[in-house]
Amino acid sequence: MPNSLNRALCILVFCAASASLSGCGFPGVYKIDIQQGNVVTQEMVDQLRPGMTTRQVRFIMGTPLIQDTFEPNRWDYLYSMQSGHNPREQERISLMFENDRLVGLAGDFVPGTSRDEAIMGNTTDPATQDIEPAARSYPIDLGAPLGTGE
Repeated sequence: MPNSLNRALCILVFCAASASLSGCGFPGVYKIDIQQGNVVTQEMVDQLRPGMTTRQVRFIMGTPLIQDTFEPNRWDYLYSMQSGHNPREQERISLMFENDRLVGLAGDFVPGTSRDEAIMGNTTDPATQDIEPAARSYPIDLGAPLGTGE
């Protein structure tokens, strides 16, 4: 009888130990991807231009994650991603405004040429530098009118 009692006790201790250790970092456990903050892409940053209004910037970038009450002319966009067992990756960009116009940016992104500028070509005409991009005119050849035989 003492043998069967020892055996039952060993089985009970083994089951309790295995149940308590099952939650400890088992190698095959699936961990979900955790995303937090604003998704900011290089394409979004490439569309930003000095002199844009806060409304235009909000349209391109979305609502900033942080708008400091003590520094209202600075918008911060933060994004972090932790996929599974990999370490967390974090990106940030801060936009600075003066008189509700974009004057600078700092962070993990570098402004470049937007896709539209790459297609249309960059305008360096000083007469059009102060005109908003939507107000600029670009020449378009529509060809001959229909029915003229040309």
